[in-house]
Amino acid sequence: MKVLMVNGSSRKNGCTFSALSEVAKALNNNGIETEILQLGTDPYRDCIGCGACRTKNTNRCIFNDDIVNTLIEKAETADGFVFGSPVYYAHPSGRLLSVMDRAFYAGGKFFAYKPAAAIVSARRAGTTASVDVINKYFLINNMPVVASCYWNMVHGNKPEEVYLDKEGIEIMNNLGNNMAWYLKSFALAKENGIDHPVLENKVLTNFIR
Repeated sequence: MKVLMVNGSSRKNGCTFSALSEVAKALNNNGIETEILQLGTDPYRDCIGCGACRTKNTNRCIFNDDIVNTLIEKAETADGFVFGSPVYYAHPSGRLLSVMDRAFYAGGKFFAYKPAAAIVSARRAGTTASVDVINKYFLINNMPVVASCYWNMVHGNKPEEVYLDKEGIEIMNNLGNNMAWYLKSFALAKENGIDHPVLENKVLTNFIR
C-alpha cells in the first residue's frame, strides 16, 4: 500500500515538509510506503473550465506542461493521500489550489473512495480555515477524511520550530497511524467482498426559475 503526499509549499524542505515527513514516518512504521510530491516554485495555471478532460474522456488536463497530469497518473495507483500547505492570508497556497482544481476535475475518479487528509503549517493563525478548504475536495469526491486527535496543523516559522510544537508533532504521528488503520481496514474489507458503494446517477440542479 502507498500514500501519495503533496507538498503545496514552494519551499522544498520548509515547515510543511517537516509536517508531511512526520506523517510519513508513522505510515512507514506501519508498513505503508510513502512518496512526497513537491510542487516547488513552478507557476501553475488555474482550471479554465474548457472541459476537454471530460469531453475527450482522457481524465487528463489539457495542459500537459506541469505537474498536474503527473499527480493524476500517480493517483491511479495510490491508496491514500495527504495534501499539505502553508497558510497564506488564512487560506492554502494558491499553487496547491490550482493543482487540486485541475487534478480533481480531470482525474477525480482516481481519488474517489481513497482516504485523504489535509495538513497545514502556519506561524500563528488561519489554520482551521485552510484545512477546511482542502477538505472540501475530499468531501465532494466520496473520499473518507482521515482525522487525528486535533485539527491537522503544526506551528512554526522555521522547520526547526515545527519540532518544538510537540502537540503538532503528536497530531501528525496520530494522523499517520490513523491513515494506516484506514488503509488496512479497507484492504481487509475488499478481501472479504465488501467494496465501496455504487453511486446513484448524479442529478444536477440549479436554482434559476
